[in-house]
Amino acid sequence: MKDIIIKEIQELKQQLCHISDYICSNPELGNEEFKAVEQLTGFLAAQGFSIETGIIGKPTAFRAVYDSGIPGPSIAYLCEYDALPEIGHGCAHNMIGVMSAGAAAGLSRVLNGLGGRIVVLGTPAEETDGAKVEMAAKGIFDGIDAAMMLHPDDKTHSSGSSLAMDAIQMDFKGKASHAASSPHEGINALDAVIMTFNGINALRQHVTTDVRIHGIIKEGGVAANIIPERAVAQFYVRAGKKKVLAEVAEKVKNIARGAALMTGAGLEISNYEISYDDMNTNKQLSDAFNRNLQYLGEAEIHPARAGTGSIDMGNVSNVVPAIHPYIGISTSELVGHTTAFRDATLTEQAHDALVLGACALALTGCDVLTDPQLLSRIKKEFESIAK
Repeated sequence: MKDIIIKEIQELKQQLCHISDYICSNPELGNEEFKAVEQLTGFLAAQGFSIETGIIGKPTAFRAVYDSGIPGPSIAYLCEYDALPEIGHGCAHNMIGVMSAGAAAGLSRVLNGLGGRIVVLGTPAEETDGAKVEMAAKGIFDGIDAAMMLHPDDKTHSSGSSLAMDAIQMDFKGKASHAASSPHEGINALDAVIMTFNGINALRQHVTTDVRIHGIIKEGGVAANIIPERAVAQFYVRAGKKKVLAEVAEKVKNIARGAALMTGAGLEISNYEISYDDMNTNKQLSDAFNRNLQYLGEAEIHPARAGTGSIDMGNVSNVVPAIHPYIGISTSELVGHTTAFRDATLTEQAHDALVLGACALALTGCDVLTDPQLLSRIKKEFESIAK
């Protein structure tokens, strides 16, 4: 059965690589990925999937379903396809969506004999306000037994962790005045921002090593001879677990509140981007994926990398068993969010990795569908973490 899946995906290689290259050559920012969605949904519709676009109120989010009509597990493959400003697909999202679609197509060839359901979810805007967060909150993953996606990298790595993240904005409102002739009449909003930065720097000594706090001054005044009436700071606050994040984020907000009291400025605190949960890799599902990579001939699978960034797949992993491994596409070292990474996705090595990744995802889905003991272990692990 696995050989049938592999053969079907290999026969789709030219078509899959064409779609990946097309998306790379036509980069679209988050929530504007209309060409990418047209390519992916068109491909899936041709494979017999029913298509629903515009889910969760986002025009470039979609759900494609292949249902055997026979009771069984439901497997979800997740597609990303948003690009970065100016750089384009410097994070290789052009490959991510195609690998998931290819995996779903390959697995669908044997599904009618197995039972169950395949769901492909198009998840726009991972780089900004990742749609997976809202999908997880709105129950899109209800009834899903396992969720998977695969991210390109220079080396192949097991699925690992990521940091929970809050994007916090502080808007300070002061009072404008001439900085030379009547500074006593003003309230300096920029002073409040600077005090906030200083307070956060003092906080760094008292947080655990997994915590990251980094920010910018978004607005700091209009002229040197005018007391700044408005100043804005933006911070990313990250931690290994969302419980720790909540505690640290509240301390950061309290520092801003203290700065407002010290200067007399008003303060409004908000989130300027969606918050991400930490990624909880399901080890049972991850081990199954790695076994399939090895079966397909992948010589070296590196250990999971330490999670120092934040991904919206983290929110998915908190509502359903999930993995987010990495597939190597280059013999040279690559750095994410660069033109070199983008260009690497167009090479023959990347095309081979695309097919390898799609096959590994599909075979892992097949394992979940055909091995009740594996599915039981996956669920037990997830339930133990969720408690």
